[in-house]
Amino acid sequence: MSEVHLTEADLEPVVKRLRRAHGQLAGVLRMVEEGRECGDIVTQLAAVSKAIDRAGFTMIASGLEQCVREGESASEAKVRLEKMFMALS
Repeated sequence: MSEVHLTEADLEPVVKRLRRAHGQLAGVLRMVEEGRECGDIVTQLAAVSKAIDRAGFTMIASGLEQCVREGESASEAKVRLEKMFMALS
């Protein structure tokens, strides 16, 4: 797999989303330890999952040009990029 070198500006929204997800996950862990309502925990887990997915999508979208390999045909790139996106779903 080729390396993606994103700028600090490209990575800033990814890092923000991951920090937010980190905080949410810590909150979910506290909820579990406190014996909170199952539905509330699942709702928060879904929010964490969505935040992580969005971080991944943001990273792929930011590096999309870099993700296409030199000399790679459009159809090859489409298949490979589709696999990356599907790994997040």
